[in-house]
Amino acid sequence: MLAASEQVRLVYGDVLCEPGKTMRHVYFPNSGVISMLTPLHGHESVEVGLVGREGMAGMGLFLGSGVSPVQMLVQGSGSATRMNATSFRNEIKRSPALQLGLGRYLYAFMAQVAQTAACNRHHQLGQRLARWLLMMQDRLQSNDFHLTQEFLAHMLGVRRVGVTRAAGLLQEKKLISYHRGNLTVLDRKGLERASCRCYRDVNNLRDRMLD
Repeated sequence: MLAASEQVRLVYGDVLCEPGKTMRHVYFPNSGVISMLTPLHGHESVEVGLVGREGMAGMGLFLGSGVSPVQMLVQGSGSATRMNATSFRNEIKRSPALQLGLGRYLYAFMAQVAQTAACNRHHQLGQRLARWLLMMQDRLQSNDFHLTQEFLAHMLGVRRVGVTRAAGLLQEKKLISYHRGNLTVLDRKGLERASCRCYRDVNNLRDRMLD
């Protein structure tokens, strides 16, 4: 597999594929985060899933489709192993171990998407923001990352004023520090308590599936 792949940089804000477009590559992040955003007519796109070093972006190619249903956006800078679509399909055909691993990951990712949809519908913004920050921290393996309020609002599907208020409350509780797009997680345990159960539920299922 490595012979047919290359190492590439993931640059914050870069779009790797647009919805409805042909997927020319799959990405296995080594570090950094790729966000999956779904378009919604008349509204900003909404994030439905995150991919870090535990998974792969471009799962449609694994399922036999060459067209992306989502926008693949780099959420956190890092690096990735990239493989073109033809090489990836060939590798899938001759590697039962890769098929099994990606099938298990796909199941865990579907659970993340389903839980995110339910969470966005029923839970308070502050809980959702805490959940999302924990998921980002897990994948970036860092307490510090760059996030603008506009970008956060886009990811969570809410107005910027809502993110400002929710982030302000987390700062008042000294769970995070946020200034000019630079965010630091100060109290991981406190952030977990501020989050809804969705974070723990998805992590527990993912760990069982990927062990």
